[in-house]
Amino acid sequence: MEKAKVYFSDFRTVPFGDGLPTKLKKLIKKAGISQIDMDGKFVAIKMHFGELGNISYLRPNYARAVVDVVKELGGKPFLTDCNTMYPGKRKNALEHLECAWENGFTPLTVGCPILIGDGLKGTDDIAVPVKGGQYVKEARIGRAIMDADVFISLTHFKGHEMTGFGGAIKNIGMGCGSRAGKKEQHSNGKPHIDQHLCRGCRSCLKECANNALVFDTVHKKMTVDKENCVGCGRCLGSCNFDAISFEDDAAIEQLNCRMAEYAKAVVDGRPCFHISLVVDVSPYCDCHGENDVPILPDLGMFASFDPVALDQACVDACLKATPLPGSRLTDNMNKPDFVDHHDHFINTTPESEWRSCLEHAERIGLGTRDYELIVVK
Repeated sequence: MEKAKVYFSDFRTVPFGDGLPTKLKKLIKKAGISQIDMDGKFVAIKMHFGELGNISYLRPNYARAVVDVVKELGGKPFLTDCNTMYPGKRKNALEHLECAWENGFTPLTVGCPILIGDGLKGTDDIAVPVKGGQYVKEARIGRAIMDADVFISLTHFKGHEMTGFGGAIKNIGMGCGSRAGKKEQHSNGKPHIDQHLCRGCRSCLKECANNALVFDTVHKKMTVDKENCVGCGRCLGSCNFDAISFEDDAAIEQLNCRMAEYAKAVVDGRPCFHISLVVDVSPYCDCHGENDVPILPDLGMFASFDPVALDQACVDACLKATPLPGSRLTDNMNKPDFVDHHDHFINTTPESEWRSCLEHAERIGLGTRDYELIVVK
């Protein structure tokens, strides 16, 4: 496979010159986004709207820049993300949209509609075959995302406590999975129902096709028949009271591989384009309701047709950067028992791991780690 092209522009500006949104527009045009036929096409722009309390997510201004370019090309853009598996402010479409609005993402600010990809309760998904999948045969992807004619990922590249960093593959694979899809990537286990939180509403029964949920008529609570349960995760999205959780988390390497396979399911068979901004590089995911100070300086904007090359280019730039003082990374480096892994992300969270994701993504044909970096002034 020949080298992929990854285009890069830094965050420098000059007085009375172009602002960063304009600079981002120039970058993605130079990277070839106009090669995609968007005329009259529905264009999904997948991004993270940030959990409430977190302020390191990408600003709406960047989303607006991408939306404007898509419109110039005749496309019909919408911003999208799928609901979360965990309790929080983004576990159903109503709260998710309210969270997005509070964080500045509205049709007025971004210039297009905002749709939650897997619907009201995170159950509006579609089974998408994974070509060459080793861990996943059919990925559960938000229906609205799969209905789009063109797919664009707009990623905040930052650290992550499990996968080392959150880049394009995570934004696509984990981010486009429905609640059941996220469960499949994260867990090998079966559901547990917290009897204190269960209201006995029986909404989850409508989602179970395997007779795995049994209603206790005496205590008016739902229980799980684990002999019948297949661990599909469909019940998770139906519970409005956060009573259902899953046991037996997948090992990080399996999580990384499943994430890559989910990403492949999303992008296969249609035009795609990918953008990552290495800015406000927090040590943890934007799913946290808080954010720590950045571990690395703001490095720049990257764009490519290849999500694997894009992640590789971003992580390479990060590993060459100097850690910021007063961050979690430098705090760890100053500990007496510090073990240097020669990797800023693993030094930040030693139990994390990211290489298996890119290796597996390349192995299944999602892209290549071999790239040419093209600087755009």
